[in-house]
Order: sequence, then structure tokens, then C-alpha cells
Amino acid sequence: MLYYLFTYLNELGMPGAGVFEFVSFRAAMAIITSLLISLVFGNRIINLLRRKQMGEIVRDLGLQGQIEKQGTPTMGGLIIIASIVIPTLLFAKLDNIYVIVMLLSTILLGTIGFIDDYIKVFKKNKEGLAGRFKIVGQVFVGLLVGSILYFHPDVKVHEAVAENAVIENSIDVTDKHKKVEGEKWVEIKDMTTTIPFVKGNEVNYKDLLGENMGWLIFIPMVIFVVVAISNGANMTDGLDGLATGTSAIIGLALAIFAYVSGNINFADYLDVMYIPYSSELVIFIGAFVGATIGFLWHNSYPAKVFMGDTGSLAIGGIIAVFAIVIRKELLIPVLCGVFIAENFSVVLQVGWFKYTKKRFGEGRRIFKMAPLHHHYQKLGMHEAKIVSRFWIVGILLAIITIVTLKLR
Repeated sequence: MLYYLFTYLNELGMPGAGVFEFVSFRAAMAIITSLLISLVFGNRIINLLRRKQMGEIVRDLGLQGQIEKQGTPTMGGLIIIASIVIPTLLFAKLDNIYVIVMLLSTILLGTIGFIDDYIKVFKKNKEGLAGRFKIVGQVFVGLLVGSILYFHPDVKVHEAVAENAVIENSIDVTDKHKKVEGEKWVEIKDMTTTIPFVKGNEVNYKDLLGENMGWLIFIPMVIFVVVAISNGANMTDGLDGLATGTSAIIGLALAIFAYVSGNINFADYLDVMYIPYSSELVIFIGAFVGATIGFLWHNSYPAKVFMGDTGSLAIGGIIAVFAIVIRKELLIPVLCGVFIAENFSVVLQVGWFKYTKKRFGEGRRIFKMAPLHHHYQKLGMHEAKIVSRFWIVGILLAIITIVTLKLR
């Protein structure tokens, strides 16, 4: 909203108002605002949650320090969501399709998590929202996001084509968008994505099943990624600061990709896909990073508040959708390796237990406990050490992901 106000003031000749035209300035303001909201208002929200007796219900799993967390305020994800949505509304262009998609994803997945937390806290039901209803909600979000990205006319990519080429559904061809002599940049309604570690690393979903059938691959892929990563973040949220810190690291990597993909000069220099209008996403992801770091102030060991499913489903979904929007979904297995390992550890544990029980009459386990972080707790490792080591792994994975900008 402030963008439109200062654009109007700039037209009136107000000194300094033109600074709002720069994405970097608005992204910095979004980071600062999200930090202030999470830090300053976070304590007030935590105190409100405490007064309303919205405390965590802990199941005794025999883990060190677990019982002490009983009654710690939960649903702190409301702090994260507010710290993302408010700065985005203030500083981003609200008619941008990518910003709209990210806000929709954040609010919808946050709502699913909120319902789950509400049932746990107020209905005193430890199971919360039934798993099948969670999945239905996540599938709906994936279906909505996939349909928008595939069919909306504003979702385009920039490609270099021959100077005399005639391209259907193309716009905005100007001399300043020339790539090399004899070529020009042209915006095309296309569903090209990036394959990491491969030279000439682009593939079009429309080429896989034909021009009119690419959505049969793209939309199910979006649904799968949204469900997998949002659940992965949910599984990871079992130790103080683990999901929050890991998400902040992933967010920083995504911010770099968004800035490069949304800037035609950097995209040209690094030979990566330029995505028109996506530069506004830098503001959103800046708010996301500020929100997670600010929430970590309250959520680091010993935590004063837990994010609950309200936060974990939202941040996981945000990461998944953001990666898809900037055409980096194939990097998710690396970038979100911590989330995937946590999720996969549960799948392996449950699957192996059922298989061995059926075959041998007695269920056996791969890990001492799943998700993976509980396995290390059972080995006697302090949760602060587990969290810091998971963060280190997350940083290494983020660096590997960023290196793919030039490593082909």
C-alpha cells in the first residue's frame, strides 16, 4: 500500500519518494518491519496466548526435557504470519500475480494449521485435525497454486530468440532487452523450469505430454511438493528453534534466487532464467526471513513459545510454493534436505515397522524414534546441540544449492 502512496507522491514531486521504486529498498524495509513486528509485538502475543491458556499439550515420549515444555504457549505461528503478511501488504505491488499467490498460500495453509492447533488446545484433543482433512487442505492449496501458475496469462518467462523470430503470446520486445547481437529478449507464456547441475538446463512441462496436456504433470507436481514440504516442516518442528532456524536459512537462499531471477542483468550474466515481474517476490521473501529470525528470538532454546501447526504448515508451504514460482522446484530435494530427511525418517520407520510385524510377527525399528531429531535425543544428545548441527547441515545444503547458479 505504501508503494502506491509514495508512487503518487513521487509524481507530485515529493523529494525522496522515488526511493520506493527500488525493490532493494522495499525489501530492506520489509525485513526491518517484519523483525520489529515479531520482536516488539511478539511478546504481547505470547502473553496473550499465555493468558488464554493456549499451552502446548505434551505427550510423554520419554525424551529429556520434554515434560518441562508442558504449558508453553503454542500457536505462535500467528506471529510469523503477521510478520510476513503485514510488510508484504505495505511494501509490495499488490497487483503482482506472484505476490498474490504467495499471500494466498500463506493464509490458507496458516488457516489449516490454526484449525489443527485450535482443536488441540481448546478441544483438548491431542490428535488435532484429522490427518485426512489436513491432506485435503494441502492438496487444495497445491491445486489452486498449480492452476494459477499454469493458466494465468501474467506468468511468463523471458527467452532469447532470433531477432527476426515471430513468437505467439509474446510482449514487451525492446532494444534494451537484447541479449547478444542477433538475438532479443521476449516474454513468453511458458512453463519452463530449471534442471540443476545440467548445462542447457531448462525443460518445458508442455513438451512432456504435449502443448495442451502439460498441466497433467505440472499441477500434480505442485500438489506433491506443497504436501511434502509443508509436512516436512511440521515434522521438523519438534525441538526449540529447529524448524524456525532451518526455514530462515532456506529463505535466505531463496531470496538470492529470487533477486537473480527477477533482475534481467543478473539473469543474463549468470545465464539463468529471467522471470518477468518476479522481482516483487524479493519483498515477500525478505519479510519471510525477517519473520523467522524474529520468531527465533522467542523460539530458541529454551523456547518461550511454539509455532504450532499454524506456523509449521505455513512456512513449509511458503518455501514449497516460492521455489515453484521462481522455477527452482527441482532444487527442493537439496535445499530442503533437512525437511525431507525428517519426513522420510517417519515414512521409513512406520513402513519398516509394519513390514517386519507382518513378516516376523514383531515390529522392528530403524531409528530409536522418529522423526530423526528424536533419534539423536534418544542417543543422549542435548537438543540445543542437535538443533545447531541441523542448522549447519542446512547451511551446507543452501550453499550447494546457490552454487548451482554457475555449476553446470
